[in-house]
Amino acid sequence: MFYSPRDLRFHLYEVIQAEKLTQLPRFADHDRTSFDMVLEAAGQISETLLRPLLTVMDREEPQLVDGKIRVHPQMAAIIRRFGDDGWINAPFDYKEGGQQLPTTIMNAATFIFGAANYSASVFPFLTTGAANLLRSFGSKELVDRFTPMMYAGRWQGTMALTEPDAGSSLSDISTSAEPTDVPGEYRIRGQKIYISAGDHDACENVVHLMLARIKGGPAGAKGISLFAVPQKRPELGTLVDNDVQTAGVYHKMGYKGAPIAHLMIGSAEGAVGYLVGEPHQGLRYMFQMMNEARVGVGMNAVSIGTAAYCASLDYARERPQGRPIAEKTAGSPQVPIIHHADVRRMLLFQKSVLEGSLGLLLQCSYYADLAHAGEGETAQNAALLLDLLTPIAKSYPSEMGCLTTSAAVQILGGAGYTTDFPVEQFYREARIHPIHEGTTGIHGIDLLGRKVTQHGGKGVQLLIAEMQKTIADATTYRATNMPELTYLADRLREAISRLTNVTTYLLGLASNPTLFLADATLYLEFFGIVTLAWQWLRQATVAQAALATAQGDDAAFYHGKLMAARYFYEYELVKTLALAHRLQSTDHVTLEMHSDWF
Repeated sequence: MFYSPRDLRFHLYEVIQAEKLTQLPRFADHDRTSFDMVLEAAGQISETLLRPLLTVMDREEPQLVDGKIRVHPQMAAIIRRFGDDGWINAPFDYKEGGQQLPTTIMNAATFIFGAANYSASVFPFLTTGAANLLRSFGSKELVDRFTPMMYAGRWQGTMALTEPDAGSSLSDISTSAEPTDVPGEYRIRGQKIYISAGDHDACENVVHLMLARIKGGPAGAKGISLFAVPQKRPELGTLVDNDVQTAGVYHKMGYKGAPIAHLMIGSAEGAVGYLVGEPHQGLRYMFQMMNEARVGVGMNAVSIGTAAYCASLDYARERPQGRPIAEKTAGSPQVPIIHHADVRRMLLFQKSVLEGSLGLLLQCSYYADLAHAGEGETAQNAALLLDLLTPIAKSYPSEMGCLTTSAAVQILGGAGYTTDFPVEQFYREARIHPIHEGTTGIHGIDLLGRKVTQHGGKGVQLLIAEMQKTIADATTYRATNMPELTYLADRLREAISRLTNVTTYLLGLASNPTLFLADATLYLEFFGIVTLAWQWLRQATVAQAALATAQGDDAAFYHGKLMAARYFYEYELVKTLALAHRLQSTDHVTLEMHSDWF
């Protein structure tokens, strides 16, 4: 199996208690039964359609043939299946053909899809993001023109931002937009690179949600607008070429089954683009999609890491190699490698990072649902928590996923380095996530330089209050002699104090932005570790309570949770001691090093 249905349901129903979402009017038609049906359907599609193509999509990567990117021939049917079954617009309103499915359950389903076959899973949900931009900011005419075919899985949607001279620095984009005689229509000229699913033959058309600069508009970020630029224009019931050409397809380290394209826009007459929303608001609009995508990137990282963990766990249980260190009898039988302490360490490392990260990502999804469908202070606080946690939820699983998949390869040893087993593919695929939707360095600057202090620091205050509530819940077990929870609660309390002290120290440097943000990436790591420790205390508290009546496989599951929590605190949380020292050090080596000394 490539994921644990038992663990996913533990997060949803025992820790987060996702059924409470059905008390909100938007989700009132749902219940535990409908949620389970969604998860079961996701599992069925993953096992029958996505997982069988995992290896072949990696080995037979997309190719540019006669100006068109060719992808695996079964992708057309798969994307159409996602459209026919309502996955692409499942979170949207009933009046749009959606199911008003909570983001929490939707993201749980995408976790399953990503664990089965990451490359295949991205096509439909790139379209979801693009369609959401249109429905949120576009005119009714644009929504009616484009979204029905996007929801049906017949037209692909993309997010077209990056240019050769403007990657993370979006204020420097040069793609231009010149108004035509038709209101709302512009001629777009420029080029875009690294556009995921930017062209392929599994759909009839591609609709790019593209950033461009209206001629004569303000310089910098304030002059960027958002346009819908189709590869082919719908006119009088037919599709007409729209001067969007594919100049190349990039051949990647991993994640090979989904193409990323180099696009030339408007090389002849200029591609027709349709203004989405108001002029010069493109970055503000686009960041809605990017923030949603950032939580999605974190979930994709956990999906791939989980698939690698499951593969290495199966191998460790089955592979006989060596004998217990204390065993001195010559000729005694070899034991499965899972009996060796170092292998268990690598398995616990994966389990603690991935299951802790999954808990965080589903918690962020829950906050997204409360922010969107809740009311008053509850919605406002959820939005603040989500905004604060997004850079952590994106970056921590992404960075750590590179390490957990490496541990999976290591468990298999030489076999893990071969293509006979899937872990080498997962190792390669994991590496994209610290880059996707903003690099880790950018998210560190975002967290320390903006998120921590915005709204007077209320987001941090709310998060610490949530952590303190978890500590209080755990310490109610003191009277019943639960030393594991007492120990974890005390360590988390110390870590919160450490984080608060480091944050206060760094904010004291804010008048010197260069010094203040020099180690923002390390601060992000520090904050991420403490946040995962909070998640593990939540899981451990639930598991400890459930053990009172659990038997058999359930008892083993809960014991595993407690052990993983202990591991995280003993092996990962202790790293915050060194990070705190570094972040408060007066040795600023990265600033004092000269570029010509390398």
